[in-house]
Amino acid sequence: MLRLRTHEFISISVPGDRYGLIFDRFMILLILLNILAIMLETVSSINNLYEDLFYYFELVSVVIFTIEYILRVWSSVEDKDNDYAAPIRGRCKYILSPMAIIDLLAFLPFYLSMFFVIDLRILRILRMLRLLKLTRYSEALSVIWAVVTRQRRALTAAFFIMLVALLFTSSIIYLFEHQVQPEKFSSIPESMWWGLATLTTVGYGDVTPITNGGKLFAGMTMILAIGLAALPIGVIASGFANEIQKHEFIVTWRLVAKVPLFADLKADQIANIAGMLRPHLVPPGHVIVKQGDNADAMFFIISGEVEVEIKVNPVTLRPGDFFGEAGILTESVRMADVISQTECQLLELRKEKFNELIRLYPELGVHVEKVMESRISENTDITTKTLSQD
Repeated sequence: MLRLRTHEFISISVPGDRYGLIFDRFMILLILLNILAIMLETVSSINNLYEDLFYYFELVSVVIFTIEYILRVWSSVEDKDNDYAAPIRGRCKYILSPMAIIDLLAFLPFYLSMFFVIDLRILRILRMLRLLKLTRYSEALSVIWAVVTRQRRALTAAFFIMLVALLFTSSIIYLFEHQVQPEKFSSIPESMWWGLATLTTVGYGDVTPITNGGKLFAGMTMILAIGLAALPIGVIASGFANEIQKHEFIVTWRLVAKVPLFADLKADQIANIAGMLRPHLVPPGHVIVKQGDNADAMFFIISGEVEVEIKVNPVTLRPGDFFGEAGILTESVRMADVISQTECQLLELRKEKFNELIRLYPELGVHVEKVMESRISENTDITTKTLSQD
């Protein structure tokens, strides 16, 4: 149980997990401070003044990174999605994974420096690898990492095409310019510097063709470079859009699975519903539903509390409850204000999607209608009792 909780705490981003969020932000801050310290150490005046402080900060950071790494290796067997379940083989497989290697490089140079003489400049560069750890704690960076990983074949193909183009253009420009500029185009490998600068659209201008044929070919190469530069950019942009959509879907899927109304549904059914819902995060004191407005959506509470401002008897709703269904079912306007009492995570189901949902799953519509009738009946009873007492 402790191992599972450790794995969830340090390895899984669970919506609403306050302590997990604090841990992620602490690690991001620690990594950024480490990078700042590495840069400041290269300033002689600052390093001479705060050398001891830099050393103790490095020591504390290494201890934290080491403990984190040990906990990740220990709890990795709880990660069933990546086949790490086997106690020994699973942990070995995890240790050889790219992110685990990055975690190891974050502190390993410190220990190696105790036993081996390592050039300070090389040591600083190795410590800079801690910056890669940010992909663990930043959702935006993790998405970029996932895009590069999943699109590696397409990116490899794009870079292979660019390599072929580089070899081809360097060979041709060598034929045109070798005789007139032997010092700049002495060989095809030397000519590749011009080809690289031109194909990447950088164009340093330190090496330029002077023959008519070389200029004509250079112009054609520049036009070709525009299309070649767009190849990896297009692959990354397409992969990034797909990854963002996938990430948002997974987050919504997890939120939907928490709603008691959908608890008995199968995974494919939840996935279908997840595409109909939109997640919202609202601050305390926010008017989510205003009395008299058109009823165009209902809401499910994932976390936090809201209050339905019924005049006679205000009602507090908590995680697992839903509201806003009455206006949709009765085709009427909102009957009360609904105000968030705390920060709330909500799932919004638009009216048209609600109608589609109950068409696909009639039993959900029946349940929602029963809850609505129960609330109306309860509110009517309370109102009647209050009037009779008056």
